[in-house]
Amino acid sequence: MTAPLTPPHQQPPDDDAWQNSAHPGSGPGVPVREEGPAMKAELRDAVIAAVAVAVTGVLLGLLWVWLAPRVPLIADDKAVFLKDTEGEEAIGADGTFILLALGFGVVCGTIVFLLRRRGGIPLVAGLAVGGLLGSWLAWRVGVWLGPTQDVVAAARAAGKGVVFDAPLKLNAKGALLAWPVAAMGAHLGLTALFGPRDPEPWPPTEL
Repeated sequence: MTAPLTPPHQQPPDDDAWQNSAHPGSGPGVPVREEGPAMKAELRDAVIAAVAVAVTGVLLGLLWVWLAPRVPLIADDKAVFLKDTEGEEAIGADGTFILLALGFGVVCGTIVFLLRRRGGIPLVAGLAVGGLLGSWLAWRVGVWLGPTQDVVAAARAAGKGVVFDAPLKLNAKGALLAWPVAAMGAHLGLTALFGPRDPEPWPPTEL
């Protein structure tokens, strides 16, 4: 004689099936993501992007020195004056820096997207930090390579009544944010339009 069989609807629950249903990400056929190596790769890419973007600030500084309008000064025996008190050269220098920084930001954001399409928060953060450092470096390079900061010495060298250039300055310090904002905007926009999409979830199977 054999033991009576238990009807299918009274079978005891399968422990393995319960564990798989409780942890759907660990069942058979489901790939396991390796968060550690993936995060390390994202952080490495973010650091590389930040350094590469920051270094290009030297080029921005050179272009700023070359393209920014000069503020003309003139001196007499007592003081140094603006040659044209209604001139807009000082505003033009800030505007030139902002336009160049916006262009650099768009280009850098596009290049980083093309090289690393998967994106990620660390990469965007690295892009922003690199843009801010690049703006600061460009500002300092422009001031260093521009007309001398010693106005008194420049006035003496030019002579009485002779026009000379004022030091290159960035009066609107908020212009330093133009590069990182443009870089993040370009990268996020391209990611939203052309970035990889998550796969559609499988429809639930009917039991």
